[in-house]
Amino acid sequence: MSLLRFLGLGGEKKRAATESERDTATVRKIASRLERLDQETARYLAAFAYVLARVAHADLSIDFEETAVMERIVSELTELAPEEASLVVEIAKSQARLLGGTENYVVTRQFRQISTREQRGKLLECLYAVAAADGSITGPESGEIVAIAEELGFTRAEANSLRSAYRDKLSEFQSGSGGSG
Repeated sequence: MSLLRFLGLGGEKKRAATESERDTATVRKIASRLERLDQETARYLAAFAYVLARVAHADLSIDFEETAVMERIVSELTELAPEEASLVVEIAKSQARLLGGTENYVVTRQFRQISTREQRGKLLECLYAVAAADGSITGPESGEIVAIAEELGFTRAEANSLRSAYRDKLSEFQSGSGGSG
């Protein structure tokens, strides 16, 4: 038996079977509601949606604007019908509220494993869009995005280059605003 296979990195057929077994409860729960999508796409979307909800919930509040942006992103990502995108986002939000502390890193790590660097970059852009949806990116949201960026394999400089595009939304740069989340 090769070392790669022992580590679960060799053999595509075996890898596909073991990947679904290693899915977190969050990814399995969301993906199971996406019956019409192939398993790989459903897993990708489930992890993507959860990480969006992770940022939205960083300040312990997910507001209407953040939810609307998440639904739009999820719908556009796989051309889901609005009601399907809404369902995915609601499950992701629920999981983020219930299991956030235990699932955050695990789901983000899983997303890193099943995505390309370009897809991870797109997720990072979407995280800023979700956090800025209500007009202000709070300190906790900004900190969570930086942590996720690092978990996804980006340097702090790479994360900050995206962050600069949202400078006017960062609560620490908004005069007289504490940022509401």
